[in-house]
Amino acid sequence: MPVTWIKTNFPGVRFYEHATRKHGVQKDRYFAIRFQAEGRRREEGLGWSSEGWSVSKAAQSLAELKKAATTGEGATSLAEKRKQAEARREQARQEGETRARDAITFKAYFEREYLPLARVTKKPESIRKTEEHVKNWLGPVVGRLPLKNIHQMHMQKVLLAMAGAGRSPRSIQYVFATFRAIWNHARNNGFVQVQSPSKGVALPKVNNERKRYLTRAEADALLAELAERSPQTHDVALLSLHTGMRFSEVTGLTWGCVDLARERIDILNAKGEKDRSLPMTARVKELFQGLVHGAPNELIFKSRVGGRIGKISKSFDLAVEKLGLNRDVDDPKQIFSFHCLRHTCASWLIEAGTDLYVVQKTLGHSTPVVTQRCSHIADAMIANAFRAMEADSEKAKDKKLMRFGDR
Repeated sequence: MPVTWIKTNFPGVRFYEHATRKHGVQKDRYFAIRFQAEGRRREEGLGWSSEGWSVSKAAQSLAELKKAATTGEGATSLAEKRKQAEARREQARQEGETRARDAITFKAYFEREYLPLARVTKKPESIRKTEEHVKNWLGPVVGRLPLKNIHQMHMQKVLLAMAGAGRSPRSIQYVFATFRAIWNHARNNGFVQVQSPSKGVALPKVNNERKRYLTRAEADALLAELAERSPQTHDVALLSLHTGMRFSEVTGLTWGCVDLARERIDILNAKGEKDRSLPMTARVKELFQGLVHGAPNELIFKSRVGGRIGKISKSFDLAVEKLGLNRDVDDPKQIFSFHCLRHTCASWLIEAGTDLYVVQKTLGHSTPVVTQRCSHIADAMIANAFRAMEADSEKAKDKKLMRFGDR
């Protein structure tokens, strides 16, 4: 429908009226301007009175565009003006994001960015330990600091705080590993650009070789004592002793992981996300046959409230104490704990002549180096090697005597 343009008292400013719509007492007006720029005539539509446009505002916009066309500074069209405004808004948005990134604290980043994703990708126990590390050690030192303000000296304070509290070298290393994981996550997401401030901090070295393992007689005595105190603790200990399973692996077993027909145990979602299968010894099979079987997704060993067992029963410590397995022992390498059942299984395998690679796979270790940290395993391997050498020497001696006798 054709419109009738109406001139105003401002040259170059005109409008037409909406056929029906009103703005106030007058009909709604659409404003436009016309002017000369860069040797050609331009016309720009501005907008309606109902959108905030008026004769004076249109005139002011026209004056700005004409001035820009004359001086060569600024936008010479509304489209260019809108483009420049959008660019300013985008720049302001980016600067705001940069300020927000620079201001985010370690605690805020951990809670908003790192933890939500970790809860999806990591195991509940890993999440629990990570939160514990942040709450107890990292948070008090660097929690309120912006990420960009965290330096090596702050991580040295974390180290000193943990050492002063008597925490073990391994615990300190775990906390620093948690910090590095969070920092690298922030670095990958563009919140920081530099390497972890923990780099270069000299951490105490960990010697986690284990000397302690049970003889057959000690193992039988321990199991007998546990059977008297707590049948379930006995079963959990027996399973670890005869399979090399970790405590968490034993307590996480469901009936769907036990195949009595094939005499096999499937360990799923183990440490390092590596599944593995283990054969049953006769005693392990007998153990499972004596238990009441449940649904495939039902835990085999349950806590008093029916959930997963969180820690070894006090009955285990009492049994160890009664048998005197740790009597007059001060060196941590010689202290007997539940984990030593796993080492005992590995030692027995090696003493039986089992290849180290097989033992590694049985324990679920990532490399043979980890397996050999249990120094008694290396001792057993050396002992086996010497026995083999001695046997070869005896064979060679017998052959020599036989040849001599033939003469």
